[in-house]
Amino acid sequence: MPHGRGRVWPHLARPRDPAAALDGPGPAADLHWSGQPVAGTPGRLRGAEQSKGVRTLLFHKPYGVLSQFTPEAGSHWDCLASWIRCPGVYAAGRLDADSEGLLLLTSDGRLQQALTDPRQGHWRRYLVQVEGVMQEQALRRLREGVEIQGRRTLPARAEEIAPPSLPERQPPIRHRLSVPTAWLCLELREGRNRQVRRMTAAVGLPTLRLVRTAIDLMDGDSPLSLEGLGLGEWRTVTEREAARLRRLREGGGTSRVSRARL
Repeated sequence: MPHGRGRVWPHLARPRDPAAALDGPGPAADLHWSGQPVAGTPGRLRGAEQSKGVRTLLFHKPYGVLSQFTPEAGSHWDCLASWIRCPGVYAAGRLDADSEGLLLLTSDGRLQQALTDPRQGHWRRYLVQVEGVMQEQALRRLREGVEIQGRRTLPARAEEIAPPSLPERQPPIRHRLSVPTAWLCLELREGRNRQVRRMTAAVGLPTLRLVRTAIDLMDGDSPLSLEGLGLGEWRTVTEREAARLRRLREGGGTSRVSRARL
């Protein structure tokens, strides 16, 4: 199966305040990278050589990477071109540069539209580290919907969880030692601008770290996930996953059951 591994960096400058940034792509000007590709690993170019004809792939996006192949003028955020050499694919949905996790890319415009159509309501799972003590009242508000940007969010699934086993973020999370932190699993079926961060801020819990771990195709099968993907790695979808995505593209793969197996 074609796959690739992105670069590893020894240092990243810390952005001004990633948890507080609620608008746009987040604070970009202070983030830069320095480092070299890891010698002896199946790096980006080798992945490109293996990827001829690839149409859809899954990528474990690191922190500090835009969900696009071209850099933004005046920004020091990295972009997908540094990690993936697979011509003709584009992100189906976005993750902000200061978010991490599962990103699906495809060369199929109709599939891209099906995955991002808000009427489809695909559940997406996020692991979120927040600043503060988690209270049941906050979880209840997240589940019922909170008002952000003048509109109430759709009902969500929210549970407090133990700290998950995740790769260390680069740069590491910096938080005040005198202020506790908590983790929650939040599942949404809409994708408004900076939605997770706005929702946790609305209940008094600023987001420190945000990782998307799964996308449910709503077909009764297991969701697409980060399983088997290290940070910065990508792979093409399996034959079974490709068949499921074709059914979704053709309009026959979306289940009306609202609670799929996420």
